[in-house]
Amino acid sequence: MSDATQTQTSWNFWTSLRQHLHSVWVLILMILVFVALLDWANFSSIVSFAASAFMGTLPYIAFAVLLIAGLKAAGAEAVIANAFTGRENRMIVLAALFGGLAPFCSCEVIPFIEGLLALGAPLSAVVAFWLSSPLIDPPTLLITAAALGWPFAIGKAAAAVALGLFGGFAIKALMFGGALSDPLKAYKPKCCGCGPNPVSGKPEWAFWRQDQRRLVFKTEFVENALFLIKWLALAYVLEALLVTYVPASLIASLVGGDGITTIGIAALVGMPAYLNSYVAPPMLAGLIEQGMSNGAAMAFMVAGAVSSIPAMAAVYSLVKLPVFAMYLTLGVLGAIASGVVFQLIV
Repeated sequence: MSDATQTQTSWNFWTSLRQHLHSVWVLILMILVFVALLDWANFSSIVSFAASAFMGTLPYIAFAVLLIAGLKAAGAEAVIANAFTGRENRMIVLAALFGGLAPFCSCEVIPFIEGLLALGAPLSAVVAFWLSSPLIDPPTLLITAAALGWPFAIGKAAAAVALGLFGGFAIKALMFGGALSDPLKAYKPKCCGCGPNPVSGKPEWAFWRQDQRRLVFKTEFVENALFLIKWLALAYVLEALLVTYVPASLIASLVGGDGITTIGIAALVGMPAYLNSYVAPPMLAGLIEQGMSNGAAMAFMVAGAVSSIPAMAAVYSLVKLPVFAMYLTLGVLGAIASGVVFQLIV
């Protein structure tokens, strides 16, 4: 065997090993092995807690997977794109409302937004979509309801719309006053290759009549099912660890009060400590059980969603630093406001 072949074989081995070590399933297995080795007395209770919580979520997972696969197969992105036509105020309102319905994979966010900007959609409406879209989508709504209850799920959906409206009209007012006059970077529209251009075409709701759309449904169903199952399995294992090992007094002392200070702390911690939208609700359920206030939990969820990697990448790749900073500022302020309002209502 030549040196080049040996080097390539070694490289392939280590690449494969790294990919397996980065697997969520490997991480779950490693956590459980460490618990078994270090604290066998609590091992069965931790596994039982995680398994019970996961099984209780299965009906929500099944419905969420069916819904998102159906939306993708039908081409529902075209309906979302239609919100960005007409008067600016109308576009802001519809962008905020539809932001949580967009069934995009992570890499589709950027070409979708690029397409809107290329078509001349105002920045205010695009920002409204940017702020509301990461917060809620059909699977996230159902997972949040399963882990935290429908008041939290509905509250988060309402926060998504309110934050989108707040951000959209704030950007419009700033631009009307002369600020952010040159907000966009130079860019060339591109596509990541994971789906059709979302700003073209018409949806076909009876997708089962076409072979290609049935194939899309099948692919999306399998991919989303595997994605949700692995992340929720990790989430419930982490929740079990949290409930077992983190003192309730510690959580209560940090984010257990009803005041705006604890809500602000939760929002500021939530952005850099982002957990994806499927892991966060079960983790927050554990934190609430340990003493976290409802308002702080809502602020953490909202701030964390705004700071998601696809959301921030989409913003930073297309707009200049002042707009990016405004996006994050609006996200933090909206998270704090959402937490305060939710604390008062629930």
